[in-house]
Amino acid sequence: MTSKLTNISLPLKLTFLIFSMVLNCMGIVILQLSEAKIGFEKLGFLESFKDVPVAIISLFAVHLISKTGTKNALMMSLAIVGICSSILPFVEVFWFYKLWFAIIGTCFAIGKICVFGIIRNMMTNEKSLAKTMNNVEASFMVGTFFVNIGFGWLISSKYTEYWKLGFLFISFLSLITILLFARLRISEEKKKVSNQAMYDFSGFITPSVILFFIVIFSIVFVEQTFNSWLPSYYKNHLKVNSFFALQASSFLALFSYIGRTVTANIIHRFSLNAYFIGCLVLVIFILCIIVGAQFFHSEDSRIILFLFPVIGFFLSPLYPVVNSKMISRINKEQINLFTSLIIIFSSLGSSVSSIIISLLFKNQLLVYYSSYILFIIVVLSAVSLLYFKFMTKKI
Repeated sequence: MTSKLTNISLPLKLTFLIFSMVLNCMGIVILQLSEAKIGFEKLGFLESFKDVPVAIISLFAVHLISKTGTKNALMMSLAIVGICSSILPFVEVFWFYKLWFAIIGTCFAIGKICVFGIIRNMMTNEKSLAKTMNNVEASFMVGTFFVNIGFGWLISSKYTEYWKLGFLFISFLSLITILLFARLRISEEKKKVSNQAMYDFSGFITPSVILFFIVIFSIVFVEQTFNSWLPSYYKNHLKVNSFFALQASSFLALFSYIGRTVTANIIHRFSLNAYFIGCLVLVIFILCIIVGAQFFHSEDSRIILFLFPVIGFFLSPLYPVVNSKMISRINKEQINLFTSLIIIFSSLGSSVSSIIISLLFKNQLLVYYSSYILFIIVVLSAVSLLYFKFMTKKI
């Protein structure tokens, strides 16, 4: 690829911004539909309609991208997102949300493979990759922040019944991003790759790669406990109104954005391993304070409202840092296939997490919400230490 990263950084960031908005509106949808008396068990499986298609389509997306080219595939996924987002405000039935999230998940799989492929083909150094991926993925958190702020304002205003019209803005943003990509020339090497080579996983079956995917699964598992369910946790357990629940949750995204932006600017000064573990330790520290406040002060202590968002500052760098460390070791010819596997394990982590959290809501066990997250973080830390030990070996 010959386009400089500086020229393509804006549309890449806008792409992640758009996908963040459509994926992380899940928390808003869950909050709104639960008020419409849709059961939490049904809402818990709604996440699967987004994540399962992502996992299934990811491998096929590699073949599609190789046929159409990275740029065309990325523009196509953005166009579908824009069209679907323009339809959603005018449909009321619950089954359409399932279909909508399935289509959005499919487009995200294609889009993420394209974005990771573009970045990987422009640089090889793991710290440069970490810097770039944190910058691009920081825009993912901006999308989460604005979707909570924007929809929160609509929901709390006198126009609350028109809250879904916010999706029309996403359609407009998709159009702008497509036009930006249309003006760019992204040259790609034309290589004939057999289907057998395209789906050759033999090089990925090593202890370090297997542990990497477990780490990825666990990170997304934890992130999803916040992204989709924190507004409902605030409203159902801490008894705040919908507007405040969404605004408080949006600050999680804001801290996450700051965390990734700061990481992008200082990561070159640190060992990636030490930085990753340091962030994990600080997440555990904050969660211990939250658990202590719940069990020794009050289970619905208001301090929790302000501590949960701070976790985003230290949690958000984990995913791009560990991805960049591994991706820098993958051959450029295999990067699309490897990215599809990252998406598959990320999707599984998201889906399984949402189902389990929905059971906590259904059985009114929200007092254990923070303890449950703390346990998963401790497991993630143990697996991460084992993973870094094996990373000293070449793939």
